[in-house]
Amino acid sequence: MVMWRKAMALSAVLGVLAGVQPLLALTLEEAKAKGLVGEKSNGYLGVVAAGNAEAQALASDINQKRRQAYQEIARRDGTSMSMVETLAGEKAIEKTRPGNIVEGPGGWIKK
Repeated sequence: MVMWRKAMALSAVLGVLAGVQPLLALTLEEAKAKGLVGEKSNGYLGVVAAGNAEAQALASDINQKRRQAYQEIARRDGTSMSMVETLAGEKAIEKTRPGNIVEGPGGWIKK
């Protein structure tokens, strides 16, 4: 009975910790709202706040996934990777919420 209670308590603690982890992690929307990352014209995220390791990790992870998706689209459609990246960048910038950061001709700007 005592072992069962300890096991249940440990499971509850682990469940809480597992539930807290996503709350502590920076989401894409949070990073954009805080001005840490912005959409670039090449279809990838850029880190606006240099030196923010969490924003850098988020951008790297998302960019890796985007690159894979762009490669699949380019292969499927028989087009260049560059074309897919450019179109994706245009769409991402169009969809960016007002007040968030995007890449402009001279660098980062608020949309």
